[in-house]
Amino acid sequence: MGPRTRRAVAALGVVAFLAFYVWAVISIGAMLPDHPLVHLLFYGISGIAWGVPLLPLLSWAERKPK
Repeated sequence: MGPRTRRAVAALGVVAFLAFYVWAVISIGAMLPDHPLVHLLFYGISGIAWGVPLLPLLSWAERKPK
């Protein structure tokens, strides 16, 4: 698979993952207690944590062809 194809697949994967991730964060956030500190911590951590699962996909997309 060429580099352009890998990048296109990775871009579609990122969009699909983020759509699911945003849906999951909103769903979980609706069940949290109504306290500002809880919301601040949850959405702060969620806003940072989305990149960690995408690191393997992005490194695969940027890998040099054999």
